[in-house]
Amino acid sequence: MSAIKSWTIPGAAGELIFGNGHLPAGRPEGVVLIAHGFKGYKDYGMFPRLARHSAESGFIAHRFNFSHSGMTNNLETFERPDLFECDTWNTQVHDFQTVIRAVAAGDLDGSGLPYVMFGHSRGGVTALLTAGRMAGDETIPQPSGVITAASPSRCSSFSEAESRQLLSDGYLISPSARTGQELRIGKAFLQEQLEDPEGHDLRALVGKITCPLLLVHGEVDPTVPVQCTGEIAAAARQAKTLVIAGADHVYNTPNPMPDTAAPSEQLQQLLDALSDFARRCCQSGSVPSGT
Repeated sequence: MSAIKSWTIPGAAGELIFGNGHLPAGRPEGVVLIAHGFKGYKDYGMFPRLARHSAESGFIAHRFNFSHSGMTNNLETFERPDLFECDTWNTQVHDFQTVIRAVAAGDLDGSGLPYVMFGHSRGGVTALLTAGRMAGDETIPQPSGVITAASPSRCSSFSEAESRQLLSDGYLISPSARTGQELRIGKAFLQEQLEDPEGHDLRALVGKITCPLLLVHGEVDPTVPVQCTGEIAAAARQAKTLVIAGADHVYNTPNPMPDTAAPSEQLQQLLDALSDFARRCCQSGSVPSGT
């Protein structure tokens, strides 16, 4: 089993990003950065297995909680629901860029290696937004590839009624089935999109990404429609899609997933696609520049 290092670094508004770095036994081929989705966290279901598999395949893998996810290393609850209410796309993009810069600077393992971004569900949106916004920016290392799993194809899925209620009341209640908490989505989440529509035009930003994309989706995903993958691919310069038969939103993976449990057939396909894509991208991509 790969060695695991726990780490924290300051993220958006100085709040902590909690992470775990998984280190391969030999010389690493590159780095895989793993981002969770809405109400997700680095220890949820498949994420530890994604990181472990990446390390066993020869990569340094960092899985992390966004600073405003509400989650810490206390897995039983959203320990910081106040931060969850303040979460926005901008805070998540800031966090993802912070992790990238920390790796480049040597504050986290992987300095000087090519890297691939992975995001599940809303984390996929964040990965695409991050890569699109920083495309061509010479001050930050550019990714060698981006992988999404079950990603939506736009930043907001609120109905007009929900949008009006959010702006009027200042929040929407979003219960957590896992913990029973009544979490709140804050007004800032929508307000920043209204104030900066170009910065949240996902498909336009996808069109700016120059590295390869791999867009994975479950055939029977009940949460995010499978057609979102095709919509993202149509906007991309170079993208491959993989629809996994029989896969749901979490690739048929329980939470928690025991360390000794075999992955579902659907998760195994995602694991194999991740390592194969990361290897091809890191072998063909140049070592990132930027500070």
